[in-house]
Amino acid sequence: MTKTSTAKKVISIVTVLSILVCAFSAFAGTAGAATDKVSMYYTETYFCKYGSTGTYVYVQTKDNAQKQEVTVHYNYLKGHEWNDAKAEYVKTLSDGSKLWKAYISSYNTEYAIKYVGDGNTIWDNNNGKNYTTEKLGTAPITVNRTGYPYMPAYKVSATLQNYAYEKDVKVRYTTDGWKSFKDVALNYEETNSNGTENWGVTIAAGNSYGYNPDFQYCVYYNVNGQTFWANNFDANYDASFRIYP
Repeated sequence: MTKTSTAKKVISIVTVLSILVCAFSAFAGTAGAATDKVSMYYTETYFCKYGSTGTYVYVQTKDNAQKQEVTVHYNYLKGHEWNDAKAEYVKTLSDGSKLWKAYISSYNTEYAIKYVGDGNTIWDNNNGKNYTTEKLGTAPITVNRTGYPYMPAYKVSATLQNYAYEKDVKVRYTTDGWKSFKDVALNYEETNSNGTENWGVTIAAGNSYGYNPDFQYCVYYNVNGQTFWANNFDANYDASFRIYP
């Protein structure tokens, strides 16, 4: 074999390898785990009239695409058929990002997020693990509603990002329809495996008959000179669990 033939063979091998690398990179770029353009914001449990539970998945998109579509790809149990839940637009946040919400009629669900912006598809699949029980994604703080309330004692629970060690977490609540209100500090409870923290407090918020229809609340989180609110998108929370569809 001549030197020329050997050189041609080496060039051919390098060319093939280059093509394969480029093809793999292109695939990884369109079907990767997550990017800054789409992410799980938080999940919220809802309670139906007859005791069953389900999940709202909130998704955050940071993209200037004119046409945006968000879908939650989920199944109820491993090995079962996968389904799609189309997310609806909720609002635009102060930083220009958009929030979307998808409804899943199951609590113990595995899911991933599909985002299509102007024809380009991106997946957030929790770094290949899919989402299961994660409550908080990129949101600074969210309120957890984990069971039916027992009034007059009511447990307020929140999950938040650990932005700094020094922090102030409080619930603001009313028992008279916001004619007056009180602020009560939440207490640290535990750190989750993803680094987020659970905080909570039990407050006396009912009346002599148990459930108080005038009871409403929201939670705020002061850290690093900033305040983050979890107030059900300005609708506040109550003890009636009116978040079911």
